[in-house]
Amino acid sequence: MSSFVLIIALAYVISWLLRRALKRIERNREPSVRPAFYAMSRILHYLLMIGGLMFALGAVGLDLSRLTLFVSALGVGLGFGMQAIIGNFVSGLIILFEQHLKIGDFVELESGVTGEVREINIRATRITTNDNIDVLVPNSEFVNGRVVNWTLKEMSRRVRIKFGVSYSANKAAVREAVLKAADTVPFTQNNDKQHPQVWLTGFGDSCLQFELVVWLGPEAIKRPATVQAAYCWAIDDALREAGIEIPFPQHDLHVRSLFGLEAESARRFVRGDANTVENLEPSKPGHSAASSNDALEDAIRSVNLP
Repeated sequence: MSSFVLIIALAYVISWLLRRALKRIERNREPSVRPAFYAMSRILHYLLMIGGLMFALGAVGLDLSRLTLFVSALGVGLGFGMQAIIGNFVSGLIILFEQHLKIGDFVELESGVTGEVREINIRATRITTNDNIDVLVPNSEFVNGRVVNWTLKEMSRRVRIKFGVSYSANKAAVREAVLKAADTVPFTQNNDKQHPQVWLTGFGDSCLQFELVVWLGPEAIKRPATVQAAYCWAIDDALREAGIEIPFPQHDLHVRSLFGLEAESARRFVRGDANTVENLEPSKPGHSAASSNDALEDAIRSVNLP
């Protein structure tokens, strides 16, 4: 039994030394190839540990050829009982081989989790959110679900910040003010191919709907909420400075009846026109010819018939 433990421990030590050597080599390489070294170290660790386990079983006198039937039955049982764990393990290997998900990537999952990939382990991947919260996500979620990788290849992204202004505002003045606001935010990319724009996107109930469309540099991609807040603050300051109104939601109220008053009488009452309201008699519903209920009158008449 001691030889079994010794062989397993030796396999782990060899794995640790090789992974440490790979990490030293990785430090002198370009950042783009570092994820490949990470994948190589994880796969090497798995292979060494599996090989060490097989060698340790042989060292303690177990004939692996005779255990074929037992191992097959055990494998079937594990397949049913540990289906999720095995699925996550295989998904982890797929992630490491495909390189579509790497350490340092900023991802957004279908479940709503958003953050930076820190570790890809056997069962789960550790993601750290911008609030410094570690979330362990099963590897199968990356293979079977929809994953948005913000930093897969390109390191610049375009975002849209929505805002609204009064219908009386001058569109050219709005555009000028908001472009100046975008220039004050250090995340803004401004070159021949990537420059900020202001789009009029719709006509709302109480405002003209605009969007500030900006390209972000690599330092801002991983902070979407912070970037959104920074642009909103700058836009609000710029519009106030230019005297452009950001309207409140508005609703028109059409009064047809109020406290028994109808139509024009009700509207005069709302306006506070006492000279025209004080002598008005509130209308009594159900007594005018227009508001009479013919069916009800017929029913009453039929009941009162001899």
